[in-house]
Amino acid sequence: MPMPSVLVTRFFQLIINRQFAEAERELERLKQRMHKTEWNHGYYMALRGMLLTKRSNNNQYTFLSKIDLNDKKSLQEYKKEFLNHVRNKLHTDYDRGFFSAWADCMRILSKIVVKNQKDKVNKKITDLKAEKEQVSMETFLN
Repeated sequence: MPMPSVLVTRFFQLIINRQFAEAERELERLKQRMHKTEWNHGYYMALRGMLLTKRSNNNQYTFLSKIDLNDKKSLQEYKKEFLNHVRNKLHTDYDRGFFSAWADCMRILSKIVVKNQKDKVNKKITDLKAEKEQVSMETFLN
């Protein structure tokens, strides 16, 4: 059973932006809405693990700290790898839920990165327009 995508998306955004208190509240909302199945338990535990490792100061060994959020191709490759584990019938429902959470994370992070890149480009354009509109001292004196 899939998780509510709006809550999951918000959860990942909060983690990436290091807003851990709010991410904890979103995680609790997800927990309250989910049915008690092995798949959901695996999914929830993956989310909880992401939150705990991102919150810790020692990010030396964590997966989330190693990935490049600006590399959309790598994020898509990770997503494919996690989805292969989800489809693998040798894994238990718990494991498939766990890997499904990671696949969702990669899918959402790749979209967040695209949005952030567009925001950066728009900001640069706005800055350039503002520079053109500024009056130089020479123009002002003439």
